[in-house]
Amino acid sequence: MGTRGRLVVVANRLPVHRSGGSDRWEISPGGLVTALEPVLRARGGAWVGWSGTPGRAPRPFVLDGIDIRPVSMSDNELKLTYHGMSNATLWPLYHDAIRTPEFSGAWWSEYVRVNQRFAEKAAACAKPGDLVWIHDFHLQLVPAMLRALRPELRIGFFLHIPFPPEELFAWLPWRREILEGMLGADVVGFQTRSDARKFATAARRFAGTRSSGSTLRHGARCIIADAFPISIDFKAFDALGRDPIVRQRATLIRERLDPARKIILCVDRLDYTKGIDHRLRVYERMLRGGAVSADDSVLVQVAVPTRDKVAEYATQRATVEGLVGAINGEFTRLARVPVHYFSRSLRHRELAAYYLAADAMLVTPLRDGMNLVAKEFVATRSDLGGVLVLSEFAGASQELRGAIMVNPRDEDRTVEAVVGAIRMTDAERRRRMSRMRSAVRRHDVFNWSDTFLGALAP
Repeated sequence: MGTRGRLVVVANRLPVHRSGGSDRWEISPGGLVTALEPVLRARGGAWVGWSGTPGRAPRPFVLDGIDIRPVSMSDNELKLTYHGMSNATLWPLYHDAIRTPEFSGAWWSEYVRVNQRFAEKAAACAKPGDLVWIHDFHLQLVPAMLRALRPELRIGFFLHIPFPPEELFAWLPWRREILEGMLGADVVGFQTRSDARKFATAARRFAGTRSSGSTLRHGARCIIADAFPISIDFKAFDALGRDPIVRQRATLIRERLDPARKIILCVDRLDYTKGIDHRLRVYERMLRGGAVSADDSVLVQVAVPTRDKVAEYATQRATVEGLVGAINGEFTRLARVPVHYFSRSLRHRELAAYYLAADAMLVTPLRDGMNLVAKEFVATRSDLGGVLVLSEFAGASQELRGAIMVNPRDEDRTVEAVVGAIRMTDAERRRRMSRMRSAVRRHDVFNWSDTFLGALAP
């Protein structure tokens, strides 16, 4: 990676949050911040993003050596761009239209306006020789807008969610504008090679680009469009898995759930793309068919609430909680509840303890760009215990070849896979987990950022 110039990160959210409602700012947890904070510290740089509070943006400030550049967002802009264009149009469309996307000219107009504001803020703080790295579907127009303002900059864009196939992308009334926005970057990154190919196909059809391998030609410019799969801080999760306090907590969890029971763990945001309802029906089939009982198994579902103001998410929550209630109502035995359901997030160390306690981890989204929970589980299991059952429609399936792969819509075969996971021999389990841990160790979050910035640096 080149050494000249700083790194300017442009993302929907800033890497900081106010501490306990006070005026004091703290660095936020999360994979993107974990990956980029050391780079920003090492080479200097800025982070452009929204503070998380509607209204006027705070003044720019420096925290831990990072130049923080807040962008303002009004309540109405949040409603139209975040809840509307981003989460009711782009999110469902890019996730294979699992829910029918909505299209609104008013949402689009505001999306353009807000993207322009982010571009102007980035242009104002970028210095000659800086690298600018723009992130995710909220800001797909920013690369071209920034290039119009600062054509000399090296600009990268990374899409954290899947890119849809040509037939679905064609639904977008603003498909050409979005493609041309992304093509303003010098490097456009995706989670998988399949996503990069889909983008190239759409760019050829709707934006008139030509392509050769991972290189696209758009007008007089050449753009790299390739896979740069995101990852996690392997060493941090591995250390959690070895921490005596975390291990003690994992033992206590197993004791309270009964060491004789097989623990099947699921951790997701409460999003309709995650396939939580399909997964609950799979466990219900296992109980009804006699493959397991509440005496010898328990499913622990952690479902973190998200986007509560969007009607689809309220409906999904009601569906999931209805299934949990129905399963527990029918199959609970004395002091043996088959499904333990948490509608909240767990602290990092508590989550690591559940990872360690689990006999099997089910990560079965209907569609997912990557899914870092699968990698966290693998990195935490320094004991080589636990089996991962993974959807073939998660980006992580391209790397975690030691998992048992399933099509989450095929509930019959998913039942067979989960039963096989909890009955797997120790030797087979250790072999599979060792293989996956090697993959995550080699390709951790720091390798991800180094690889992308290496492609971007002149």
